[in-house]
Amino acid sequence: MRKGLLLGGGTVLAVAATWTAVAALNDGGTGAAAPSRTPVPATADVTRQDLVETKTVAGSLTYAGERQIASGATGTVTWTPAQGAVIRRGRPLLKVDRKPLVLMYGGLPLYRTLERGVSDGPDVEQLERNLKALGYGDYLTVDDHFSHATARAVEEWQDDRGLAESGRVDASQVVFQPAAVRVTGVKAEVGARSAPGTPALTVSGTHRLVHVDLDTGDQALARKGAAVTVTLPGGEHAKGTITSVGTVAESSGDEQDTSTTIDVDITLAKPPRSKLDQAPVEVEMQSERHENVLAVPVEALLALREGGYGVEVVEGGGSRIVAVETGAFGGGLVEVEGQGLAEGMKVGVPAT
Repeated sequence: MRKGLLLGGGTVLAVAATWTAVAALNDGGTGAAAPSRTPVPATADVTRQDLVETKTVAGSLTYAGERQIASGATGTVTWTPAQGAVIRRGRPLLKVDRKPLVLMYGGLPLYRTLERGVSDGPDVEQLERNLKALGYGDYLTVDDHFSHATARAVEEWQDDRGLAESGRVDASQVVFQPAAVRVTGVKAEVGARSAPGTPALTVSGTHRLVHVDLDTGDQALARKGAAVTVTLPGGEHAKGTITSVGTVAESSGDEQDTSTTIDVDITLAKPPRSKLDQAPVEVEMQSERHENVLAVPVEALLALREGGYGVEVVEGGGSRIVAVETGAFGGGLVEVEGQGLAEGMKVGVPAT
């Protein structure tokens, strides 16, 4: 068995410190069997079972897909949304000279002015689909051709939004995004000048997720599709699934304290109660499964004077210390292997 790395070691070391004196008295620091003169506070069973190694890492509760939105209008910014606002199709992202820059849904950016005479294309179909969804153009056929009917639907929409009824649409009027957006940052200030390409908003999707900057040394824990348990703000526990694992390592910190991480995103099984953004969370991840191994409670480990760990085996009216090698840690249990150690034996643990 490989020598295990103790996860959550602070707890074990605190317990071990309490028990070290017992171990030293009983075995003289050698790890050999000897009768106990100190009563064992409590006992637990040595069990044989499958053990899944786990580790708890820090993460944050956030929103998916943060990106920048630039203004396509020239003029003075007269209105901006509040941070945290959710903006849906047909609603303004920004107002310049009191004219709205409206959100519509689609994956293709508005890279040209759409008007009569423009060549057919998927951007035309994208615009027509939005006009239909917003209730304009009952007579409009959704296709890739900008027709007279398309122009009429645009004019009706412009009239209702307080825009000039030109029948053409450009980047000063519309921004296409895949779906509704949540405002995470406002870069354009009311009263500031706006020009095409000026950064206006930072937005994200409305889907909640947990993000982890995972140390590259722990990347074996991150398997796409693997189940995790997340402790959310307020102590709420939630089940989640790893949905994205980064393939590019990122370094941070200075030369003396550099860390290298990969991005890991986790989708929660149900929406969390917390509405906080960037709230700290804890994520319990699982690595490999160790099958049919001997296991004892983590609290049963004793720090031996000569190094390593042991357990106090309770037999009859006495006890003896057995040096052990540790393997996986998970669910409050630790995998152990030691001379003569067997399923069903009793080991000493601190009294609860």
